[in-house]
Amino acid sequence: MTILHVLDHSVPILSGYSFRSRSIIRGQQALGLRTAVLTSPKHGSARDGVETVDGLACYRTGPAGGRLPVARELRQMLRMYRRICAVARREEVHVLHAHSPVLNGLPALLAGRRLGLPVVYEVRAFWEDAAVDHGTTREGSLRYRLSRALETQVLRGAARAVTICEGLRRDIVARGIDGARVVVVPNGIDLEAWDPRARSERDARAAGLGPGPVFGFVGSFYRYEGLRFLLDALPALRRALPGAQLLLVGGGQEERALRAAAAGLGDAVVFAGAVPHAQVASFYALIDVFVCPRRRLRLTELVTPLKPLEAMAMARPVLASDVGGHRELIRHEETGVLFPAESAEAFLAEAVRIGRDTRLQAALGRAARAHVARERTWPRLVTRYRDIYASLGSLGGGLRPPSEPPPGMAPAKPALEPRIHTRGEAVQ
Repeated sequence: MTILHVLDHSVPILSGYSFRSRSIIRGQQALGLRTAVLTSPKHGSARDGVETVDGLACYRTGPAGGRLPVARELRQMLRMYRRICAVARREEVHVLHAHSPVLNGLPALLAGRRLGLPVVYEVRAFWEDAAVDHGTTREGSLRYRLSRALETQVLRGAARAVTICEGLRRDIVARGIDGARVVVVPNGIDLEAWDPRARSERDARAAGLGPGPVFGFVGSFYRYEGLRFLLDALPALRRALPGAQLLLVGGGQEERALRAAAAGLGDAVVFAGAVPHAQVASFYALIDVFVCPRRRLRLTELVTPLKPLEAMAMARPVLASDVGGHRELIRHEETGVLFPAESAEAFLAEAVRIGRDTRLQAALGRAARAHVARERTWPRLVTRYRDIYASLGSLGGGLRPPSEPPPGMAPAKPALEPRIHTRGEAVQ
């Protein structure tokens, strides 16, 4: 069986999205499934072609053109529709597996109808909710409602829907989608990549960290992460724990504003910047308490983040706000600690308690690591996809390449020879 994964972007662009995609594809290959990968124009490729990155051969899609809103997105979807049809024929695909956003889902649905292939649509988040936090739209706007309506249309047309957490599943079912067709495959971890290790004092000194306790965050700097909340709480935390420091690893939309807000806090705040992915585990090892102070928004209530799982796999205690996405990951006082979102008083009480108690830190970290090992490893999770594909019924022998080369494809070989492509890695 051959599965075509239709993605927004993939490695070497490093993000939670691309890491999940890579884990899914590698896991499916280990199960004996044959996979093909196609990325959208948003990956940033200069032209159509194929490149091999990190052992994965990926079909790329060149620019779609267009600058005006709506017209730009329509051009991209038409471009993707043609490209999906071309690659599906070339690879003799049995299943189209499109991953959000709807700019991938709708073209895959149309291509599936044309080619007679079942479509699985995987929702990792809803674009419109992230756009509200980023300030590019507002809840209830025409753009918001249009995006939501298109997502619902794709979910209704897909043979199966996959999502990453129960919060998103409930939202999908509330749209009128049959719950029997919606499957949760949560984010997972490669345990070997996130092996607990002792703090390196040399690395700590190089980063500008003292004896601590060190409270830390690794990830993208978006408003919904609540990092400004941490900076505002830090002076009071330092009064209770004079050696406390805050380590922020990563970058993004809010970085400039956060650096400006931290200007008067001296060495209490350390910005590590975007670091190579291979070094991220070493930064987790410098953290005594991993903090996730997400604000209470529709987005954070529905979606589970990946970074707390990485910290848990590294046996780091996690202190997180009690938004819905965190409640799915963390068992309060067992595998981590939750506090009422945006409550400075509650955060300070828990941060001081955990920061002072190294035995509690160790106990929470051990329990978190054990929980991830039992329930959140990719070899265990990826078997759900095999069951999903099997439930689609008889799929036949796949499509044979057409006698005439499809649009955008060379007659005998990809437009570009496979090649190794690397980019500077950074935490996303």
